[in-house]
Amino acid sequence: MRIETLTASVPAPAAITADEVRAEADPDSVLVVLDDDPTGTQSVAGLPVLTRWEAKDLDWALATGAPAVYVLTNTRSFDEATAAARNREVVAVALAAAERAGKRLTFVSRSDSTLRGHFPLETDVLAEAIVAHGGRAPILTLLVPAFPDAGRITVDGVHYWVVDGEATPVGETAFARDATFGFRSSDLREWVEEKTGGRVAADQVAALTLDVIRRGPEAVAEALRPLAAGTIVAVDAFEETDLRSVAIALHRIEKEGIGSLLRVGPPYVRAHIGQEIAEPVEAGRIDFAHERGGLVVVGSHVPLTTAQLEALREARPDTATVELDARSLIDDRRESHLAERAAAVAQSLEDGTVIVHTTRELVTGATGEESLDIARRVSGGVVDLVARVLDLAPPRFVVAKGGITSSDVASEALRIRRATVVGPMLPGIVSLWRPETGPAVGIPYVVFAGNVGRADSLAAVVATLEARE
Repeated sequence: MRIETLTASVPAPAAITADEVRAEADPDSVLVVLDDDPTGTQSVAGLPVLTRWEAKDLDWALATGAPAVYVLTNTRSFDEATAAARNREVVAVALAAAERAGKRLTFVSRSDSTLRGHFPLETDVLAEAIVAHGGRAPILTLLVPAFPDAGRITVDGVHYWVVDGEATPVGETAFARDATFGFRSSDLREWVEEKTGGRVAADQVAALTLDVIRRGPEAVAEALRPLAAGTIVAVDAFEETDLRSVAIALHRIEKEGIGSLLRVGPPYVRAHIGQEIAEPVEAGRIDFAHERGGLVVVGSHVPLTTAQLEALREARPDTATVELDARSLIDDRRESHLAERAAAVAQSLEDGTVIVHTTRELVTGATGEESLDIARRVSGGVVDLVARVLDLAPPRFVVAKGGITSSDVASEALRIRRATVVGPMLPGIVSLWRPETGPAVGIPYVVFAGNVGRADSLAAVVATLEARE
């Protein structure tokens, strides 16, 4: 369906500024964003990111005075038991840190804008953990997957993927056929019923639609106030002002004792804290500790990533490419394969940027669990390679393409414990981090989701990073 047809009867958006959102926000309140992979930071700027969640890490993050803190849990790459445990751990440490800092917390479960991830597990566990550790039980759970910057919108409760003006219900896209987190439904109310196994029926899910949202924040607040405790609310959004309208309403009802738990795509955090849409980071704002070439690590297998990889090669035909064989990473050839490939990358970095990618063949198992295990083992091989390269020849920059890949490269290969989000590399997408700890200090790190941008976006980001003043 053409986007013009889809939105033909939708009211005009409300005019709401980021300043208006900030004016409504409680200055002592902080969002703690449990990010199931690091791509959630691509819509924000100037916020702290943690890949560990000990008390000292949360204390550091809250001491920055930032209105939101990202905690990289990477739960999308783990089984349900591990995902649940990580959510519980973060809640316990964060609430204790908030008490020491005199802050009030709202917890955000940041997830993929194409509806993949551990739902309802993570929101269920967060709600239980908040109460178990002395927090106030959330009354509502808001489901806001929209990511307009990347072509993900929700209209009349249906989530769409928009490419070149054509809106496709997300249940009809390749994302819905994910080996681990696949689904059928595009209507968020039906999606909730599907994902909860019928525990929450579609007609029990409240729909917060654009005709209400665009009447302004008070209309949104009036729609939310009477909802029963435990209600899941599926939220429409087509552009930033829609998210801001919802954010102001949530700030207002929070002051009335109606707290919320948020399950959101990347941009909602920006809207909730009243942050302006950041301009893309220019080359002159980026500091580099090394003068070798950069390292581009590609792990994602979605079709868009493959197209972006090919476009990068076409734009820079002399760029060295080193391929990691996925099957060699999961059998007894692993050690020799990694040693040989790491040496090749280190040598090539002396002459310029190097692309590292796994074979484009997607190796899967017979079940979702087996597929997840294979993905972890392949990702572990990528991590091992990058760690070896960091020791042999630290690169000028690192770009990691794909959610699981970017998480593991950050926390395990580069050993980034704490970082600051500098801002997006492209309008509204692709996050640049400044490592604050560990051996990667001075190496700009770019988190590039597998399913965002155009075919030439990866090449554009690399061109910015390679620019010399």
